[in-house]
Amino acid sequence: MTTAIDPEEVRKELEAKLLLDTVRVTRPTGTPALDPATGLLGEVPADLVYEGPGAMLSGHGQVTAEGIVGKQWLDDTVSWYRLLTPLSAPVPARYDRVEVTVAHSGSAATGGRVWQVLDPAEASTVELVRVTRLDEITPPS
Repeated sequence: MTTAIDPEEVRKELEAKLLLDTVRVTRPTGTPALDPATGLLGEVPADLVYEGPGAMLSGHGQVTAEGIVGKQWLDDTVSWYRLLTPLSAPVPARYDRVEVTVAHSGSAATGGRVWQVLDPAEASTVELVRVTRLDEITPPS
């Protein structure tokens, strides 16, 4: 006998167990200004697209997440990182920048790291959370 999966139940479980971090998505709106005193570029001007619950998963994190919920629900991807956000969050656009501002885990290695959206969020007929493929940007030092 096959048991049907209740997408709403799985969505609530994923949000409660995985979307524990606070993520920020910003959209670059211009080019950084040059500081004549230091010769360094300043911050990239950007608009806030989303800040709220989410999770950043590497390829390894996807395997761990599958263990938490007891089933495989993400396929392999070309990109190494994925951003998970609630379905109520806006769809990030290509080249948006992503940061983890508060990590639920005290040992998270996401501090100071920035990712760039590769494509708009993945789409399917049954969505549980918004999944967006990312590429890591090396932040200026």
